[in-house]
Formats: sequence, structure tokens, C-alpha cells
Amino acid sequence: MDSINVSELVERLGRDEDAVRKMAVFKLQSNIGDPSFADVFILEGGLTKLRYLALHATGNTLAYSLTSFSRLLEVDKGWEYVNADLVERVVELVVTHPLVNILRGAMSILVYIVSHPYNASNTLTQPESFGFQALKPAIAVYPQFLEMLVSRLSSADHALCANALQLINSLMREAITNDTESEWPKFIRRLQDLGVIKAAYTLMQSTAMHDLSHPLLEFQALTKVLLRKWRDIPVDMEKPDHRRALKSIHLASNPERVPTPVENGDEGSKKKQHNPEKWRRLGFEPESPAWEFEETGYLGMMDLTDYVKRHEDGFQKLLLEQSTKPAEQRRPIARASLAVTAILYEHFEVDKADIDEAKFPLAFESKTNLDKVFKPMILQWSLIHTAGMHAFFRLWQATGAEQEDFLKIVDLIRILLEAVVGGASRTKDVHQVETEIQEFELQRLRQLQMELLELTYEDTWGHHLRQIRDELSHEALQFVKEQRIRCLLSGAWFPNLQGYRPEAGPVTKQDLKSSEPSSHRFAKLSHNRRYLHYADFDFRTDDEPGLDVLHEKIDLTAVTSVTSNVSASSDANSSTSTLKTSQHPASSTKITIHGHPPSSRPSTPKTHLRSGSAVTRPTSSKKEVTLLTLHPQTHSLASEWLDGLLMLLNQQPITAETNKLIGMVQDYGLKIRLLNVRFDDMAFAGEAPEIPSREGLDEDYYYDIFGG
Repeated sequence: MDSINVSELVERLGRDEDAVRKMAVFKLQSNIGDPSFADVFILEGGLTKLRYLALHATGNTLAYSLTSFSRLLEVDKGWEYVNADLVERVVELVVTHPLVNILRGAMSILVYIVSHPYNASNTLTQPESFGFQALKPAIAVYPQFLEMLVSRLSSADHALCANALQLINSLMREAITNDTESEWPKFIRRLQDLGVIKAAYTLMQSTAMHDLSHPLLEFQALTKVLLRKWRDIPVDMEKPDHRRALKSIHLASNPERVPTPVENGDEGSKKKQHNPEKWRRLGFEPESPAWEFEETGYLGMMDLTDYVKRHEDGFQKLLLEQSTKPAEQRRPIARASLAVTAILYEHFEVDKADIDEAKFPLAFESKTNLDKVFKPMILQWSLIHTAGMHAFFRLWQATGAEQEDFLKIVDLIRILLEAVVGGASRTKDVHQVETEIQEFELQRLRQLQMELLELTYEDTWGHHLRQIRDELSHEALQFVKEQRIRCLLSGAWFPNLQGYRPEAGPVTKQDLKSSEPSSHRFAKLSHNRRYLHYADFDFRTDDEPGLDVLHEKIDLTAVTSVTSNVSASSDANSSTSTLKTSQHPASSTKITIHGHPPSSRPSTPKTHLRSGSAVTRPTSSKKEVTLLTLHPQTHSLASEWLDGLLMLLNQQPITAETNKLIGMVQDYGLKIRLLNVRFDDMAFAGEAPEIPSREGLDEDYYYDIFGG
């Protein structure tokens, strides 16, 4: 302020030369935002001249004047000069003027006027000078104002888009807060008809998010506020618009009147009356449907009405198909619509919306923050609701559901929408989301449901479950260890493949190609589990040889390592192969047992160590030799013998097949233990359900469960 002579600046604002006024107001716009400067400017009488320029100037002089006036209002100065003439002039500019720099300033002024709270103690202002009421006389003169305002959202100038959206937000907030119950819905619907939601949705998915983040966040918050207000309006059949909405649903169903005989008249004469299942055939539970909207309010009625209006032919066709089915198998269309509305309401956390939610500063440094904060799918509420209903019908048919299964299908839809809509990125198109909802596999949905159930158990009984899992982990390991060792006790046949022998001379192609067994080897663990017996046979017999026939044996205390060319599978989804033989065909899978020969065996064995697929125990400086080589022909046999030998030597198993078996035993053990959990054993958030009485049941009751 020290470098600018305010008196001289004010004097230049009143000059006749446009160039002088333009330069003066250009300097003014960069300084007027300082409250102390603004006070001096007003004391010097500059506000009257600034208002005159805003009303009568053109070109850049007008643009600078509007910007200066808006910045003056921003610091809460100059409100006494805001009147109907100024508002009408600014509205006129928004409607008729093409220059972007003029439109920015004009919209900023309107934003402050609409958002400014009326102070009754200020005798210089009138209540009609602020809020939406201040704009209504000017809008009556320029009825295309709202249409032009919405069209500015598609401007290539991001600042103009931000100002236009900010003005729309101010108008919406003012209407929601101060208009009557019958007025604000009309204004909101008019904006929707003009395409404001589509325009905001496009901006929210665009690359201009950083420039528009705050007005878009405010628009998203206001959308939630609107949804909550509609939900909070109870459905009342005494209200004409509510009665008309429900009647439109009935008429869209193409109802047929049922002929009945006329009382006290000719038996042959008949009159037609409404179907006694007038509302139940549409999917309502009672014949008085109003109470079914208790949870979703007027929002639920709007969604159902919108669905029926958009898909009237499909709605009638669906009702016709359902009429041929038993009542318990018919799709509850109306209840499904209300359920999807409730699910979306909960998913988007509409109850947490606040009309001032967007006023808090947020960080938008990264794309991750943008995707987390902005939810464009809430602006496509109607399309997502329709997709949810179609998914409900698909699941109802695929599962063969009946009326008693309604809540189960609702739970599946909740999981489905949470997975697809909740997992959609900010830039994902709504049509892709619709397609994904329709094509979501039932098996995958069931898997998600089980994972969610496990998380629920974890939240409720986390400490207890972890304790039980620790116990079951050891029990399952011991169980599978015993199973694997029993496989060794049963014995198994292994082929002796023709291999290259050094004394046979140079390697030939025939040697490399040969995989035919030259003999067969049978191996079996002794009953005391201390020795591994084996012998070679020319032919494989149907009868398994006994230990008395197996003349060779290995003392397991002499074993120093067990190596193999099999490894744990990395494909957890494989159901046919849980072992991989890297660079080795199944016929060349090999398990090799290394150790010290009896003559060099150390007197004190040491602890076995495991490295990769090998078990070692360095107990002697004597040379280690191969004690036995086995060639299992199947992956299951390789898993049984490799892990059996490891576990016999008190080592952990390494193959995926064995580990999968341990996990399965652990899971079954957990489920069996959960069968013993009663609802009154744990502290639940809600009231525990009543335990059914056993009165009237006899001892055959449990047999009926397994036999049925």
C-alpha cells in the first residue's frame, strides 16, 4: 500500500479516458484483497467508482473491475453496494458475454452473493440482497441463466469451469438449506435435466482434477446431502406426488382387472376389480406397500420409479414370466430395488455426509489421493442401481432362490457391489463397471463371501481363533507326519531307470533316450522306524514283498542328507500337480539319500539341518556317499516319500501337496471346533438370537440331519 497512492488511484478510476481507467483498475485488482488497503480504498470513495465500472465498462476494463469487486467481497467489504442492478448486470454477463476473463469475475461475484449469510443487525443490507433469492428476479429476466451456467462446465478453460461449478454448488447449498420442501427438489431436478451431473462426472474423471478438486469435492458432498435428504423424507400416501409415483409403478406393470360376479344381481353379470395381489405381484411383501419404504424413504421410491420408467418393457415382461411360477419362486422386484438402494446408501457412506464437508483442506499431491477421495460412481447412482437389480435377478435365477432366501441374495449383492464399485478407479467408465457387475462369476463371488466371513470371525473372535490355530497347526503337522510315515511303512515300488555307467564307454543317443526301467526296487520302512529296507527285483509283483525278502537296509541314524530334483509348486491354484520337476520329466524325478557307510558312521549323531530340498547333518569328516536313490513315478508318491523322509528325521515338509494337506486338516479342525461355539459364549454387538428349543425332538433328530 505504501507504493500505491490510493487517492490518485481512485481519482484515475473516474477519468473519462478508458486507457487510464483500465490501468488503474488493473493495479487495483492485485491490491484490493488486502483488508487494510480495502478500508482505505472505501474511505477514499473508490467503491462508488468501482461499482460504476462494473455496471457500465466494457472489455478488459470490465474484466478487471469484476475481479476487483469479487476480491473486495471476498474480504467481506462493500456489501452495501450490492443491489438488484448489480446482480442483474452480472447475470446478464454470464448469459450473454463470450469472453472468459469477464465470465470468471462475474461468476465469482455471484458465488459470494449467493453464499453470503444475511446479518439482521446490519441495517444497510436487506435479506433479498443475498442467497438464491437475490438472483431470482434477474433469472426471471434471463431464464436461460441456468442452462448457460451448466454449459460453462464444458469450457476448455479450467478456471472458468471451477467458477461455474462453484456457483452451481452455492445455488444448490442455498436451495437445500433455505428453500421449502416443495421448492428445492424442483430446482435440483431442473439442474439435473440440464445435464449438471453428467458434466460433473466428466470433469471428475478428467485430467483437470487438480484445478477443479475443491469445487468437485464440494459437488460430491452436496450429492450425498441430497441423497440423505431424499432418504429422510418418509413416504406418505397423503402427499399427491408420493401417491402419483406409486400409482405410476402400478400402471407401468400393465395390470389386469379380475372379473367377479356382481352381488345382488344376475349371476351371469360380472364386473372387473383390481387383482387381490395388486402389490405383491410387483414384489412387495404386503398389500400396503408404504411401510416397506421405511428404511429408504422417498429415495427408495425414486429409484424404483426410475427403474420402472427406464425399463418398462422389461418390467412388464419380467412380471409376465413370474406370473407362471409359484409365489415362493417369484423375483421380489420391488424389495430388490429397495435393498439395492439401501446397499448403495451404505456403500457411499451417505449418512456421514455434511453440507460443509468440502470446506476442509485436503491434500491432492498424488493420484492415489484423488482416487481415494473422489467417487465418480455416486454421480451414476441410477445406472449402478439398475445394474445391481439385474445382478440380483441373475443370482436369484442362478441359485434357484426362493422367498426365504431373499436376505442371502441381498448379502451377495452387497459383496458384489462392494467389490466392483468399491474397487473401481476414478477414471473407470461406468459402462465398464456395469459390465463387470453383470459378468461377475458366481464362484468368485462365493469365494469373496467366505473371505469376508473369515474376516468377520477374525474381528469377533480374533484372539481366540489365533490361539486355536496355533494349537491346530501343531496337531495338523503331527497328523500329516504320521500319515506320511505310514506311507513309508506301507512301502512302494520304484523303477530302476537305465542310467549311464562309466565302464560302459562313451555316451550314445540310445543311452540318453532310454527311460525304460531295467529292474524294479521296493522300499519299505521297518516297524520300529529305524531302518529303511529295500531290494531290487527283475519284475514287479502284485504282492508287496515283506521285510524278510528285503535284504538291503539303511540305518536312518547314518543319513546325512536327503536331496531331490523336485521342488514346491508355485501355482497355488493347481489341482492336478503340486510338485514341479524343474527341467526334469516325471519319469526322471529322483530322491537321493546320502550318508556315511556303516564302517565310517560316527558314534554321536548330530541334529539334521535342512537347506532347500535337502536335509544334512555334518557329523563326520569322512566322505559322504549315496546310500539309496529312488525314482517315484507320480508327484503324489514323490511328495509322500520326500516329505515322509524329512519328517521322519524331524524336519519340516517342503512340498506344496503336503503343506496343502496340513492346511486342510487345520481348517477342518477349526470348523469342527467352531461348531461348539454358542452365541452366548461370545460378546456380540447386538442381541444374540434365541436358541431353538429341542422340545418334541427325539434321539433320531441327529440321524435325520445326516440321513436327509
